[in-house]
Amino acid sequence: MDFFNIVIQTLDSTIRLSVPLLLACLAGLYSERSGIFDIGLEGKMLAAAFAGAAAASVFHSAWIGLGIAILISVSLALVHGFASITHRGNQIVSGLAINFVAAGSTIILGQAWFQQGGRTPALAPNERFEAITLPGADAMRDVPIIGPIYSELISGHSLLVYVAFLAVPFTWWVLFRTRFGLRLRAVGENPAAVDTAGISVTWLRYRAVICTGILTGIAGVYLSMVQSGGFVKDMTAGKGYIALAALIFAKWRPVNAMFACLLFGFLDALAIRLQGTPLPIIGKVPVQFMQALPYVLTVILLAGFIGKAIPPRAGGVPYVKER
Repeated sequence: MDFFNIVIQTLDSTIRLSVPLLLACLAGLYSERSGIFDIGLEGKMLAAAFAGAAAASVFHSAWIGLGIAILISVSLALVHGFASITHRGNQIVSGLAINFVAAGSTIILGQAWFQQGGRTPALAPNERFEAITLPGADAMRDVPIIGPIYSELISGHSLLVYVAFLAVPFTWWVLFRTRFGLRLRAVGENPAAVDTAGISVTWLRYRAVICTGILTGIAGVYLSMVQSGGFVKDMTAGKGYIALAALIFAKWRPVNAMFACLLFGFLDALAIRLQGTPLPIIGKVPVQFMQALPYVLTVILLAGFIGKAIPPRAGGVPYVKER
């Protein structure tokens, strides 16, 4: 049973660690399906994490923190849209600029407002999204096999964890079963045909980046108000870039994106569990190597195991209306 408990704990960590990746990956899915490449997922997550924790600390409400975080993230998404859709600027440069602005401004504002080295104050329980115990979880805890799976693996997560995984079927339904989703996919493949049908390419792409802003806002809140008890500088630690890698690995499909993020979450959980543990033959592996393991395996997986990933044909190409 000790081995079973280790498996359950590792899978539980996998779920928790994969949530920000999943939300950011789905965010990028909306944007890139519309033809707007968004490398600024990292910056929007970081800005939302800071805004959410700061607002929650000041107003003493997790929900106000969530609302402010989404507002800031959507605002940055609209800035990216304004640069790349309205002014047809370089989408990669715009996204990188958002990342740099978020990385610098969160530290400066954090120090100016809270004088804690760029951090926010520790959040009280009512300022965070606490774990939810599902009905019957405590009663089933001692039941062999099924009990730990239900009480630890399924129950005991924050509301945002359930929101993240429910967003997967919702995104699939939106993209493949609604008129908006059909038009969104079409504008990422052939915007001229969409324009010819009398549908605004600009408005469709703006709606896509707004969806991106909402999801990255929730991802940032999860980092600072669920995983941590507040904001610390650079707390996204490259998760936005890993989410982009997971999106390519999933070939721009929501269900595949969920499994890709779970895989990367599992690698991260495994690296944490194996830190400082002697391995057969190899011996004790340096902590730095275990911390780098998820990123190394990300490169390996992308380089050799997904085959040819073909992005939307109009991705990264500004649309110029023919006259």
